[in-house]
Amino acid sequence: MTKQTHSAQDHFDAKALAMPAPKALFTGVFWGVLSDASMVALLILSMWLIMRSGEQPPILHLTFAIVGVRALAIGRAVFRYLERLATHDRALKQLASLRSNVLKRLIPLVPGAMKQRTTGDVHASLIDDIDQLQDQPLRVWQPLVVSGITVALGVGLVAIMSPLAALVNTVFIVLALLTARWLIVRSRKVSSSELTEIRSRLIDALIERFEAAQVLHHFGATSKHDERISRISREYVSVQQKEAGLTGMTAGLMSGAAGLSTLVTLWLMRPEAGLDVVSAPVLAALVIVPAALFEVLTQIPQAMQARQLVDESAARVESLLGERVPDEIPETTGSESETRERLAEAREAGPDSTVALLAAHDLSARYPGATRNTLEDVDFELNAGETLLITGESGAGKSTLAKVLVRFLEYEGSLTLGGTQLKHLTTHEVRSRIGLSEQSPHLFDSDLRQNLKFAQPDAPDEVLLEALDRVGLRDWAESRGGLDMHVGEHGALVSGGQASRIALARVLLTDFEIVVLDEPTAGVDTENADAMLRDLLGAVPSDRAVVVISHTDLPEGVNATRHLRLSSVGA
Repeated sequence: MTKQTHSAQDHFDAKALAMPAPKALFTGVFWGVLSDASMVALLILSMWLIMRSGEQPPILHLTFAIVGVRALAIGRAVFRYLERLATHDRALKQLASLRSNVLKRLIPLVPGAMKQRTTGDVHASLIDDIDQLQDQPLRVWQPLVVSGITVALGVGLVAIMSPLAALVNTVFIVLALLTARWLIVRSRKVSSSELTEIRSRLIDALIERFEAAQVLHHFGATSKHDERISRISREYVSVQQKEAGLTGMTAGLMSGAAGLSTLVTLWLMRPEAGLDVVSAPVLAALVIVPAALFEVLTQIPQAMQARQLVDESAARVESLLGERVPDEIPETTGSESETRERLAEAREAGPDSTVALLAAHDLSARYPGATRNTLEDVDFELNAGETLLITGESGAGKSTLAKVLVRFLEYEGSLTLGGTQLKHLTTHEVRSRIGLSEQSPHLFDSDLRQNLKFAQPDAPDEVLLEALDRVGLRDWAESRGGLDMHVGEHGALVSGGQASRIALARVLLTDFEIVVLDEPTAGVDTENADAMLRDLLGAVPSDRAVVVISHTDLPEGVNATRHLRLSSVGA
């Protein structure tokens, strides 16, 4: 197959995409610094006020401090609320954008480039790891910047009152941060890989438990599997307890450092030492400073822990999205806006009657990792209003051809749409003009309305009911609650034939130029298959081209304009 360059898979910087715009970050930092600074100033001013009050000065001498304590107490809470409002609002919006970016980059990788990854590993990266990335602005960047600025301001204020006390506080701050960093790095080396591996195993076990519930019950293996889940859960809890223990150790370290800083400050500034003489109220304020500063400083070790988790989550997401797209998988190109513009231009120009709507010549294709082609030397032409019947034995490449037509698989040879090679059209444009109703259509665990509206999101209920009427399901749907009826997980509450009709209704709502029906009667008994196929083909507008993929010929009374029989490659 021809080598492709997949520009969409360039390096993906997950942490950068998790960060809101600089303006939003500045707003959060501004309110955060005001909140933490208010807390530090509140403690200092309160202690000064208590000591100064003990000297019984005129009340007017204390009025400013009294008002200041009240203002700082109220301001601390108000500023904290404004900080949370600003930071969380932007972080959650950015998280939605990040998820959208991850999904767009993941689509070309599924399933061809994911064979070496377990379901639990992929789920952990797509759910837990992406959610963890919201901590980058909230619990890493914001606390580090706010705490750094606040502590610097606090030490500066102390230096104005006593350079010696400022020096003592600085020494203990540096020692505490270095020790906390050492503890965090040492702990993460032990628990990080364990947590990731156990989480993946737990997700795998849970998925298997629910998907194979009936089989496990039939063979009496339910309790054994439940015990396996419990064992993995206990391992997971044990590692999480290590994380909680680390958090407690760093918090205790900060409290201990604050106490030692206070004691050393008191010892060095005692009157007998004569190193730095200050008044009693000022000394009291200086003694309380370590408690205030280290309370703010506690956010930094927590941010260090969060940063380690974010870095690891970002690395796993980037590793997942950094998988090489196989040559057999086309790169997803184009955008919805570009596609709408090109389709509008094509409709204005009208169809070119001199060329076939869809034509293939020496068409070949294979699946990722396959050693030989599944589809080889295929030739056909199809025009608007015509029906092409494709038959063949199992393994002849019928479903492969369906995937090639909608650019799920790359091809060799020639395949044109309106005279233009499909390779030269964006995948969005191809999939906006050619619609595939799959052999096993996916139905979402929601109501019938939502299963139809994702094909035409702004469609009113009457339009949805008309589409159901065209595929022969309106009476059935209305007898079961109408569009509000639930179809169950993976369509468990509807039959195979009904699922195929719902899938065709979605195709009709999108109004494709070419409709591909891949084994539409699969799983339907022979007696009802012919009648169902007549209904499905009758539902497609007469000016649309139809490709029907089937093991058998069309039922009596339904004629195909063209017939292509595929043979197994090498047969």
